[in-house]
Amino acid sequence: MTHSARIKTMALEIISKQLFKHNFVSSLKKSFPVCYTHSSSDLIKKESKHNAQNYQPIPVVIKKGKGSYVWDVEDRKYLDFLAGYATLNLGHAHPEILEVLKEQAGILSHTSRAFFNNILPEFVEYITNYFNYDRVLPMNTGVEGGETAVKIARRWGYRVKKIPSNKAVVVFVRNNFWGRTLSAVSSSTNPTAYEDFGPYMPGFTLIPYDDTAALQEALSNPNVCAFMMEPIQGEAGVIVPKDGYLKEVRRLCDEHNVLWIADEIQTGLGRTGRLLAVDHEEVRPDILIIGKGLAGGFVPMSAVLANDNVMNVITPGSHGSTFGGNPLATRLAITTLRLLKEGAIDNAAVMGEKFRRELRNNLPKDVIPIVRGRGMMNAICVNPDYGTPWDLCLELKDQGLLSKPCDGNAMRFTPPINMNEIELQEGLEMIYKAVKEFSSTKMQRRA
Repeated sequence: MTHSARIKTMALEIISKQLFKHNFVSSLKKSFPVCYTHSSSDLIKKESKHNAQNYQPIPVVIKKGKGSYVWDVEDRKYLDFLAGYATLNLGHAHPEILEVLKEQAGILSHTSRAFFNNILPEFVEYITNYFNYDRVLPMNTGVEGGETAVKIARRWGYRVKKIPSNKAVVVFVRNNFWGRTLSAVSSSTNPTAYEDFGPYMPGFTLIPYDDTAALQEALSNPNVCAFMMEPIQGEAGVIVPKDGYLKEVRRLCDEHNVLWIADEIQTGLGRTGRLLAVDHEEVRPDILIIGKGLAGGFVPMSAVLANDNVMNVITPGSHGSTFGGNPLATRLAITTLRLLKEGAIDNAAVMGEKFRRELRNNLPKDVIPIVRGRGMMNAICVNPDYGTPWDLCLELKDQGLLSKPCDGNAMRFTPPINMNEIELQEGLEMIYKAVKEFSSTKMQRRA
């Protein structure tokens, strides 16, 4: 090829690339005009105008996430200490999970359970061996996992325990949170969740959390089929029970022939520094519910695990889900579960201990009297004399850290469990500055 021909070829390649870039960007602008033409305030107004008002988000509009960080539409960078309500255990856009997503989405994403697919058998074998249960029932959302567990327990109660028809009772604890379906709000003690949504699901009983005497009394009812609880209460404010509570739960459920359902939607998958929160006391529930980050935070996925003597009460047609067990989610789950055991769980234990220790040593106790948690599931309590957790959240946002309040006066921190020490220290410095500004603002108001 002559020198002149090479120059022409190079020029054509450059022009082609520029045209492709122009057409690609133009196409994006047509498909997603808000990404290019609207500010955070414009987008918040648009959502407020057209979306149902069932959330009160922190006023930041996120457009991109990578690892422990997110960026808003004005390109401001934040540390994500919420991680999608403890869903992004391995951070945003984990490169290995992302590659699996791209590959599987281009091959087969969905079939429904009307047919077999080639990924689900690999997943069910992998996850049952991983958690050491006989069977798994894959679903999509956390609350579906809870509903599934309750259905299994009720049918087990009638068919195995021989509870009289329509008399089965499921015991829950106060201040629980497992979703907002009618069953979930029927077991809730939060008026915001249950008010004006009655009539409520029958056969549910509530007792105090971390109270073995109350549990003993509740389980003495022969019609109780199950006790469902979070090993650490999340939305209630990251409430960690006394040492020995979970062992006593296991003993009492065995004594009264009651199924123990452990809701590990938020506490599981390494969040607390062990694979499951129940592992801190080396106990095992009859029914295990996991979810949130099971598919790496890329698509919704939950799963309910149990042994044959419990799960086999489910028969064809008695339960199901259009998307449950789809090849995309299940392949992502296999990858995520494998990656969790490559150091992330141990990291959660080490970084979580450092996080709590540093907060206790450096935050003013009159402003933040309590720091609690396990692993990378933590909370601080805000002295109401200085303001609300919401006020502190807004101050944290201004410092470059994102999180969200729990119930009451608690503020949660659930960053990715693979967060490194540099990122953790950066977050700690932001929290110190935010609490200082938060408390000084109150002092100024007093003056």
